[in-house]
Amino acid sequence: MIGWRFALTPRWIGYVALAVVFAIVCSMLGTWQFQRRAEARAAIDLIEANYDREPVPIGSVLPALEDYEPSQEWTPVLLHGQYLVDQEMLVRNRPLNGQPGFEVLTPFQLDDGTVFIVDRGWVSIGSRQDTPDSVPEAPRGQATVVARLKAGEPTLPGRSAPAGTNQVPTIQLEEISQRLDLPTYTRAYGLVVSEDPEPAEAPVATIKPEPDEGPHLSYALQWFVFALIGFIGLGWALREEYRVVNAADPVEQERAAARARRKARKTPTDAETEDAILDRL
Repeated sequence: MIGWRFALTPRWIGYVALAVVFAIVCSMLGTWQFQRRAEARAAIDLIEANYDREPVPIGSVLPALEDYEPSQEWTPVLLHGQYLVDQEMLVRNRPLNGQPGFEVLTPFQLDDGTVFIVDRGWVSIGSRQDTPDSVPEAPRGQATVVARLKAGEPTLPGRSAPAGTNQVPTIQLEEISQRLDLPTYTRAYGLVVSEDPEPAEAPVATIKPEPDEGPHLSYALQWFVFALIGFIGLGWALREEYRVVNAADPVEQERAAARARRKARKTPTDAETEDAILDRL
């Protein structure tokens, strides 16, 4: 009797190794999806914790120009001072609901002389495509602004803005600080919430993000199921080959005959099926 000795051949050892590698890859992808879900949950928790808090003076949240922690995202801060309207900038390539446009960045000079960048909202592209037809003007003179903190953006390779314009490719705060040549917060900027005095017209404000953790949990479970299916398929293939290679063995033949008899006993004959139907009637 050959038994299971065929499973020790190089071919089957290779199959087992392939199943193990497949399971490891699936497990890694499943773990990655769990991590993605954890990140999404953390972002949702941060919005729920900070978004609707009472505004606090910016100096109590960001004591220095280089201060900012990821846990402070969405925290409302209170600003007193005036907009530097003449230093306003437009951030390129900012679509909204599928429509191309710009984010309006207006530097806000605080009473102590430092500058905090305020994102006043979104405007669509104009008839010339490379610039808006008009940008709602920020309040002039002394103003009080509430804005929610956001982290500055990195420099993106390949992104640029036309030279000699007020446009920037990203909200890279260190580059903006150099452009303004003023003491500027370089780790965080703010999404406008309210302005006093309130302007007659304003860009489209950023809306509150929807709490959506995405399909990461279902994807993670699917990857682990795939890993399990790989081993199930390997076991089925082993069993089938076992029956083939041991088909001439008398013991295996007797086992096959016994399986056939059990199957025959479990399957009712046509007459038995008809009798059962008549009994029910």
